[in-house]
Amino acid sequence: MNAPQPVETHPWWKVAAVGRNPWVTLVRLGILVALTLLTFRYVLVPIRVTGISMNPTYRDGERHWVSPLLTQMEGLKRGDVVSIQTSGRHVMYLKRILGLPGEQVRLKRGHLFINGERINEPYVVNPAPWNWPTNGSDRVLGPDEYLVVGDNRSMPAENHFFGVTDRSRILGKVVR
Repeated sequence: MNAPQPVETHPWWKVAAVGRNPWVTLVRLGILVALTLLTFRYVLVPIRVTGISMNPTYRDGERHWVSPLLTQMEGLKRGDVVSIQTSGRHVMYLKRILGLPGEQVRLKRGHLFINGERINEPYVVNPAPWNWPTNGSDRVLGPDEYLVVGDNRSMPAENHFFGVTDRSRILGKVVR
């Protein structure tokens, strides 16, 4: 008769750290790392607001999340706050979408006009008398172009980055 084989026991700390089967643990760890990378690449991207161009909606130093996936699912619409890539994912602008592809847009004395009609913007406080475009005529946006501007329009237009951006530069919507 064969004698029973002794059961191999592992110290509790080894089981807690690695599990009973190190290969299974390694596969699980690989999946976890891949899901984390995908999450921060396509689902949620952390950003930190630098500057005052989005005051009072977003303040200097605040941290928020941008969702490329949400943008793909819902699309872009007027009023969305988006992150715009300038040089990779390290430098981005946070701006609000005012004009959509194909629309005739203009900022006249600080107020937004779309296709000749004034648009109410409750997020803008005390707009400075901006005029854009400066040539006096409206700008018709191309098929992939968006007019983006910060909410803090009380500062002079010269101190503000705004204008027309291409869809390919918009990373995603800010998640509130």
